[in-house]
Amino acid sequence: MDLIDLRYRIAMERMREIPGENAADPVFTDYFEQGARWFMQMQEHARFLASEEVNTCSVDTLRDMNRQLYEEIRPGQYAHSYANPEYAVNKLGREYGALLSSLRYEIRSVIPFVYRKEKERFLIRAELFLEVYTSFTVAFADHGGRPAPENVRSIIYQYLADYFEDEMVFYLRDQLVCGDKGIFRRIMDGGQEERDLYLTGEYVSRDEITTHEYINSLDEDEIGRIADSITEGYRRGFINSGKNMASKKSAAVIFHLGFERIARRCIRSLKAMGLSAVVSSEIPTLFHRYRKGEMGYGGADPNPRYFYDHREDLALYLDASLQMRRLEGLSNAYRTLREKTLLYAGPVVIETFGSAPFVPAGRKEAPAYDSDQRAMSAEYEIKADVLYSDAVAAHNRSFTIIAFPLPSIAGSRDEYEKIFEEVVAINTLDYALYEEVQGKMIDVLNRSSHVEVKGMNGNRTDLRIQLAEVSDPENEANFENCTADLNIPVGEVYTTPVLEGTNGKLHVTGVHLEGLYFKELEIDFRDGRVCGCSCANFEDRKECLAYIEDNILYHHKDLPMGECAIGTNTTAYAAAARYGIADRLPILIAEKTGPHFALGDTCYAHEEDNRVYNPDGKEIIAKDNSVSIRRKTDASKAYFGCHTDITIPYEELGEFTAVRKDGTRIPILLEGRFVLEGTQILNEPLLRIG
Repeated sequence: MDLIDLRYRIAMERMREIPGENAADPVFTDYFEQGARWFMQMQEHARFLASEEVNTCSVDTLRDMNRQLYEEIRPGQYAHSYANPEYAVNKLGREYGALLSSLRYEIRSVIPFVYRKEKERFLIRAELFLEVYTSFTVAFADHGGRPAPENVRSIIYQYLADYFEDEMVFYLRDQLVCGDKGIFRRIMDGGQEERDLYLTGEYVSRDEITTHEYINSLDEDEIGRIADSITEGYRRGFINSGKNMASKKSAAVIFHLGFERIARRCIRSLKAMGLSAVVSSEIPTLFHRYRKGEMGYGGADPNPRYFYDHREDLALYLDASLQMRRLEGLSNAYRTLREKTLLYAGPVVIETFGSAPFVPAGRKEAPAYDSDQRAMSAEYEIKADVLYSDAVAAHNRSFTIIAFPLPSIAGSRDEYEKIFEEVVAINTLDYALYEEVQGKMIDVLNRSSHVEVKGMNGNRTDLRIQLAEVSDPENEANFENCTADLNIPVGEVYTTPVLEGTNGKLHVTGVHLEGLYFKELEIDFRDGRVCGCSCANFEDRKECLAYIEDNILYHHKDLPMGECAIGTNTTAYAAAARYGIADRLPILIAEKTGPHFALGDTCYAHEEDNRVYNPDGKEIIAKDNSVSIRRKTDASKAYFGCHTDITIPYEELGEFTAVRKDGTRIPILLEGRFVLEGTQILNEPLLRIG
């Protein structure tokens, strides 16, 4: 028996003693008994997964086991769960409740480790729980009381400091090097039955089951058409940006449960390109910021409120010393894996959309960063972004992203299938047509000094955006002609604005960003930097500002405008209007349905020195701005690790007009319609709405 097995046996024997022991202050008895039972339940799952039962039991058994894993955080039960900070504070007191709720969040992260047979990752969380429990039993035995809250905090703090580097090595290896071999084999060798969904440990809802059934009902030619559009976009992304795929050996494949058949076809295509697939899992934990849908294969979100409540749990522990340890540990983890991470080519991402929009309400019991911690969080994200870019040689890395709907977007199975087919059609549009039409816009923009953008129908946008000067319009361009390679579907031209001289207000009456809804969002710019913002989500203006700072500015004091673009995919816009799903579109599609502007890094972040050309051979010269150029002296002052697109829909767009130095105005869009000669063909889908 090795040391890990011995520690595991000792820990689980102690867990079994806790229920009924009554060795801590009675106020906390239920909390610790529930925690111990959780670990025993997870041990039973581990035993089951290692037994022959896993292959012989009924689907109903697997479904029940999956539901049990997530029952306490589902909307109905969450109100009475210690994983809910509000409930924990009410039951255990303010000082202990937040700490023990964050501990509950952390011990729930053992689910993927159990299903992946990662015993050591399970063990350190079990030992953390037992150490906290022991502090309560010792205090109760000594003086009939409880440990000081600072002692409880110190135990969890030390756990984060001690294991941060180990956790980052595991996380980075999982994301960039080898992934989950078990799920990889299941995708390649099986994945045809509903039971396979439950064996990931991810939450399986009706969405995943229906998607799985529908994808498996498609004929092989259709699967090939869908998958080939994804991997061909990936291949073209390397070619169009002048990058060398041959120097890379691996690529991540990120997908939602139910899309295994498409993922399998993509994996085989990548192999034909000389790339092995990395399939990683999503693991919510205190060690990193959790990004649902961006970190590997994943299932349904059992309750977005749960993850939103815990998004800043680190506020309970973060100080200058832990910040230093986190940055040091992350740097060391990248250094440990450097030889292998340099071979990483980038991700192939199959996003999903359709779930009901989440509109969070404030919860005062949930931890929140103070001003110093917001600055530390922003610093960490910036430095993590720079470390990542260096580790994977980002100048020679690419990606592709595509999105498909989930059944919850529709009222019936029949309507879902129609929407899915419509999205497939949108994702496979003829890029040559868009390339030609978009080229006509770029010809005008190339000879313009700035653009003016104004809203209508209640939209108060009034922007003047300065453009990079093109000295040789015959051979250079300030906008990129984006076809279906990196971001599928086709349909946008974009540039990096000149910050100095970019001023005014960006306003949208409603927009969904990263799964969150923003009502009456306004962003004001002065010389290309955010100088004011507001929304109408909450009555309290301070709460609105905090909501924007947390979820758009990502704790930065301000952000530059990193992108100015015109979305041209009117087919997608018309389809969304026909089915009434505009509020469900992911930004990947939404950004193609109107002019959009990004806050944060430019589209060329970490790749500014790569030479990029439009299909007509003209070189893109607008890749840097006065912030990103700082990379030449200090990369940590050039990047922000975020890029958030905000789209003005056509029905709210009064004009998008190119203006030359001599004052000549050339409208590209007026009152939501393309008016530039040679672009009016884009209006045809809009005329068919209704």
